[in-house]
Amino acid sequence: MSPLIEGAGTAEASWQAWSPTWPVLSVPATAPIVVAPHPDDEVLGAGGLLARLAAAGAPGVDVVAVTDGEASHPGSTVHSRAELAALRRAETDEALARLGLHAPTVHRLGHPDGGIDEAALTATLAALLTAGRWCLASWRGDGHPDHEIVGRAAAAACARTGAQLVEYPIWTWHWARPDDPRVPWDRFRRLPLTDAERAAKRHALAAFVTQVQPLGPAPADAPILPPHVLARFDRPEEGFFL
Repeated sequence: MSPLIEGAGTAEASWQAWSPTWPVLSVPATAPIVVAPHPDDEVLGAGGLLARLAAAGAPGVDVVAVTDGEASHPGSTVHSRAELAALRRAETDEALARLGLHAPTVHRLGHPDGGIDEAALTATLAALLTAGRWCLASWRGDGHPDHEIVGRAAAAACARTGAQLVEYPIWTWHWARPDDPRVPWDRFRRLPLTDAERAAKRHALAAFVTQVQPLGPAPADAPILPPHVLARFDRPEEGFFL
């Protein structure tokens, strides 16, 4: 984690009290590639959008799982890194099914959690992308090193191929504050979600048991996504930087 990601972070009530009128994101007809630094990021950042695409029967959604998230609980008294990696891969499959994506293409790259090779990832993404296709990736300024590497790699791959970069914030909602000058709000776009899309996203996030529930009683096994963090992703809309 980064020094920015400490403590309880900005309360969801503070974000809800801030209500600028953002432009609405126009969803493309072509299914995007969604790049996830860790299992769960694709749902946290774009679960509602993915549920919409699934309901519309959009074929060809690609999910790029950059790491297996094996370092989420480095001091766990319950699971080894290899066990966590296996569990988190299974959780991703279940979460995507809960969104209605029963046959997505999941590219599991197996980069080390906390040690992503930016150049190699850029090359992999460039080989998958085509001109005009959306590439959804974590924001380059998100505050988590892996998220920022993924964002930079996606930006470079999009520049090479002519694909459209769309970035989703995750930890930004933790360390930033309303109208924070460190955040490019001028590029922010919102995607209003239906009740069904929100429910699907909530159901999918619950599939990440290793992240939303404690692994055991030890402090090292505490959930990474406790209720106050999940609240930031249970909003009636999702947000992206375009």
